[in-house]
Amino acid sequence: MKLQYLAIAAVGLALASLAPSEAYGSDGKGSNSSRTYKVTITNLSAGQPLTPPVLVTHNDRVNIFEVGEAASDAIQQISENGNAAPLLGALSGSSDVHEVVTGSAPLVPANNPGGTGFGYSESFYISSKGKANRLSFASMLICTNDGFTGLDGVKLPKRKMTLYTAAYDARTEMNTEDFADMVPPCQGLIGVSSDDMGTGMSNPMLAEDGVIIPHVGIIGGIDLIPEVHGWTDPVTKIEIERVHH
Repeated sequence: MKLQYLAIAAVGLALASLAPSEAYGSDGKGSNSSRTYKVTITNLSAGQPLTPPVLVTHNDRVNIFEVGEAASDAIQQISENGNAAPLLGALSGSSDVHEVVTGSAPLVPANNPGGTGFGYSESFYISSKGKANRLSFASMLICTNDGFTGLDGVKLPKRKMTLYTAAYDARTEMNTEDFADMVPPCQGLIGVSSDDMGTGMSNPMLAEDGVIIPHVGIIGGIDLIPEVHGWTDPVTKIEIERVHH
């Protein structure tokens, strides 16, 4: 299954396309001037590192995921493999997208950094314009088979707002909770080790129906332990502040 998390940052750090010329800003005044936001994402989980987030500003015609609906190939690749390339490719080709930004490193649990040197919180600057007044993001829960978190189409604030996200199960792969079925960075990011280093290929024998549901969490499978790898919702805190008018 698996693509190393560093490949996410290498795919592309910022992609942009023009927003419609006849547009209304998030202030509702019809402004087509560019607006810049500082977005801070903090990992709140006790035991789950997150892949570098993919953030996008867009109009209301973009939908990157929806609970109860089938996971797209892009969400499957993020949630199962930590591979952001399909999502970045789809967004870069859309005229409904204004800007895409990706994180530079995983976000580790604040109370369990595992000596990795990575942080649990990162701030991003992203712009919007015209009708591209919505924000989405997605990130994999690395020590899961196909868990992820994110926002889909949240309207950007006039000034600032704070949001929290839950964990979702893409249901593209059974939750074996086996290191052999997970991305290789999992163990190092939480400071544990085993003889199973993970694999770079999906296992079709583990496929599920692919309909996104709320994640039930870690129940104690082959390798994962609820007290070590588990979490309670919310798993991230999102602080959005408009810094340029």
